[in-house]
Amino acid sequence: MGQGTALYMGAVLGPGVLALPALAAAAAGPASMISWAILLVLSIPVALTFATLGARYPDGGGVSSFVARAFGPRASACVGWLFYAAVPVGVLAGALAGGNYVAEILGLAPGAEYGAAALILALAVAANFVGLHVSGRLQLVLVGLLVLLLVSATVFAVPHVESAHFTPFMPDGWMSVGSAALVLFYAFSGWEAASHLSAEFADPRRHLPRATAITLSLVSVLYLGLSFVTIGVLGDSAGASEVPLMTLLDTGLGNGARGLTAAAAICLSLGAVNTFIAGAARLGAALGRDGALPAWLAKGGSAGQVPRRSLSVQAVLIGVLTLVAWLVPLDLDPLMRATSAFLAAVTAAGMAASLRLLRRGTPLWCAALVAVVFTVVVMAFSGWLLILPLLVGIGAILYVRSRRWTVPQAEELEFAVDVAAAATSSPSAVSGSERS
Repeated sequence: MGQGTALYMGAVLGPGVLALPALAAAAAGPASMISWAILLVLSIPVALTFATLGARYPDGGGVSSFVARAFGPRASACVGWLFYAAVPVGVLAGALAGGNYVAEILGLAPGAEYGAAALILALAVAANFVGLHVSGRLQLVLVGLLVLLLVSATVFAVPHVESAHFTPFMPDGWMSVGSAALVLFYAFSGWEAASHLSAEFADPRRHLPRATAITLSLVSVLYLGLSFVTIGVLGDSAGASEVPLMTLLDTGLGNGARGLTAAAAICLSLGAVNTFIAGAARLGAALGRDGALPAWLAKGGSAGQVPRRSLSVQAVLIGVLTLVAWLVPLDLDPLMRATSAFLAAVTAAGMAASLRLLRRGTPLWCAALVAVVFTVVVMAFSGWLLILPLLVGIGAILYVRSRRWTVPQAEELEFAVDVAAAATSSPSAVSGSERS
């Protein structure tokens, strides 16, 4: 179960912590801590809902498989395409966040951050080609180092916190809290990626809720602690800093902490990129299996196997986008915002599906309803970037129609998911010590 929990942690505790504390502080000052708290509270129903549905219907299709059960395979195809298209953008943003830190710390020439990002992406793709077991073990090591570094940054910076930095607490009013919350959404969009890995747990019904609870607890402590010391130590300069984590480590440990910061940046980026690529590879195989993408992508999609064809497609898309970003160039902000637009749409669809799959009126159902409303608000603030998921969704519909896809009957959908669930618990499946 440790490797599965590490994959979840890597998806949620991603490279956003490298830049988002400063961006949130710029938007709301000390009140940005309220924004962090709001996002953490609202991520609970999303995480618990995906954990419940993943434990009940373990499948590599993740959110798209939930949508298939609730709204049918055509809606599922659209959601699957949205996530599959979001991953190349999102992992490039994550890798570039780490690349920016590395370039800043090492004093590299402008443009070197793209080379560092490309190296991070190549390592993650290679780990997934070897297999999810190796990827999971790598993730376990990365998350352990990451937690250690973030705890160190927080603990050693606490003695330098000044109470004067928390006044005025809300300089720009309550609207700034909402603005900061929208900026921070990127940091809480990893649950979708993790949902595609539910079938990799030896016992999803038992292990998935535990992994979710552990991840929620650790992420809450680390995020709130980091936001507190960012404001308390850096004060007004927090919003202007492009490398707040480096500054905190410098303050607490001295200039020798720059090497630690570079290590933290690489661990954060590689960990998140690793999980998103693993989830997207599984999803592509599931979509190929279900007819929403070419059938040849389905090879290697069974539990315990490596979907190398789907992974190869992701590698090509990521490589092309990285080259385009270097040539244009594209910086971190538009990449993060575009990723959030895609993943907000995926989250909204997943939560809407849960309203049909969960028992109406239960506490989890009510919490999912709140999550739907919140993610719709986030989508509305995405502005013109909503065109991107809209175009991908239209592309999915046109592809399905061009193939004259016959909508499977409900019984066939039940059978497909039951087969996937049986595969994870059969004696021939990979042992729990290898897969969880």
